[in-house]
Amino acid sequence: MSEYLTAIMALLGRVEAEEGESIAAAARLMAEQVAADRLIQVYGPGGHSNLAAQEIFFRAGGLMHVSAILDEGTLLSNGARRSMAVERTPGYGRMVIENAGLGPDDLLLLVNAYGINAALIDAALTARERGARTIGVSSREHAEQTAKSHPARHPSGANLHEVVDVAVDTKVPIGDAVIEIAGMPERVAAVSTFANAFTLNTMVLATIERLIEQDVVPPVWRSGNAPGGDEANAAFIGRFRERVRWL
Repeated sequence: MSEYLTAIMALLGRVEAEEGESIAAAARLMAEQVAADRLIQVYGPGGHSNLAAQEIFFRAGGLMHVSAILDEGTLLSNGARRSMAVERTPGYGRMVIENAGLGPDDLLLLVNAYGINAALIDAALTARERGARTIGVSSREHAEQTAKSHPARHPSGANLHEVVDVAVDTKVPIGDAVIEIAGMPERVAAVSTFANAFTLNTMVLATIERLIEQDVVPPVWRSGNAPGGDEANAAFIGRFRERVRWL
């Protein structure tokens, strides 16, 4: 347990120490979107990367302007192997973005631990073709150390950090798991979910700080399980109910 905690803290420490500029750049785009009363779309195609999209959507202490694209194709609840097959299918991400109707007024935040799968890259390319701005959250190391011939890759061989307007590096090591146990041939205990959650919430925090500096107080969700939560959220539901598909 101690070794795992140390590894997680070291990873998050690297994000804090090395990604300040990229997080600030992402926060500028996100703050511009909120200040203009436009949504921040977030999509995490691929297995556990779907958790990242859910992490900052409808989240206590999170921005109400975040709208998650919760496409069922890559959800593990529909079958783990099916999820992996779908995320590797060229053209799938294009269909998702076209169905979401993204255009020049939109900002798309793409999250994927490894930054290479076909659905992810197609989503990024399609969003940019349609004029949307894009932010990528992924591991540069993992992407660059994965062979161009890997079956998960987009036909172009592109990495997420190469095809977005702003790239934030989560530092997830190749293979994701970080703990070695004597007698066990494989490493265990993955870190990508921690890295994604920390990085995304830091981006939200930086966005809110930037908005407050501009005298813009953004609407933020309060936990419905906290006293007064339902009442606080109800004051804004009408403003977002018809705009946020999965609300």
